[in-house]
Amino acid sequence: MKPPSRASEPPRVVYEGRYQRMVVRGHWEYSERTHPGGLAAIIIAVTPDDRVLFVEQFRIPLQARTIEMPAGLVGDVDAGESIEQSAIRELEEETGWTAAHAQVLMIGPTSSGASSEKIAFVRASALRKVGAGGGDPGEDITVHEVPRTGAAAWLAERMAQGYELDAKLWAGLWMIDHNLDGSPREP
Repeated sequence: MKPPSRASEPPRVVYEGRYQRMVVRGHWEYSERTHPGGLAAIIIAVTPDDRVLFVEQFRIPLQARTIEMPAGLVGDVDAGESIEQSAIRELEEETGWTAAHAQVLMIGPTSSGASSEKIAFVRASALRKVGAGGGDPGEDITVHEVPRTGAAAWLAERMAQGYELDAKLWAGLWMIDHNLDGSPREP
C-alpha cells in the first residue's frame, strides 16, 4: 500500500517539552518522545510466590487513578541503557522488586495514530524483594501483588470500581502463560 503523498513531507515541531514534542507532518498531528529511541518498557513480573505485580497511580492526562503493569522510559536516565537494564531499574523503582533476568518479548507501537512511541514488553524473572517501591519522589505509586490465578478477576473488579485500566494489562497477563506463538509457556 502506498503512503499518502504528504507522509513524505518533513515533520514540523510545533511544541517541545522535556519528555514529549508535538509534530505536524502534512495534515497529521502526533507526539514523539524526546529521549533517544522514543521507547518505553512494560514489565511483566511474577513474584516467587506466584503474584503478579501491578502499580496504581493517578495519571494527570486521564484525571483518574490507573492500574498498570510497572513501566518506564528506556534511556531517559542513561542513553546507553539497554531495554533490559531500563526494565529492571523501573521495576525496582516502582515496586521494590528486582529481577536477575529480563527478556524482551516484543516491541510495537502504543497508539500508532497519535504517537510514534513504541513499547517493549519485557518479562522479568528470578525476582527478589529489595525495597518498598513507590516510584521516584513526587510519584505516588501503590504496589499491588495479586495472585496470578485471580489477576483477571481482580482487574475486572478495579474497572468496576472506576479505575482506568491500561489495555496492555490484558496482553501482559496473556504473556505470563504463553509464548508469542500462542503455545503454553513452560514455568
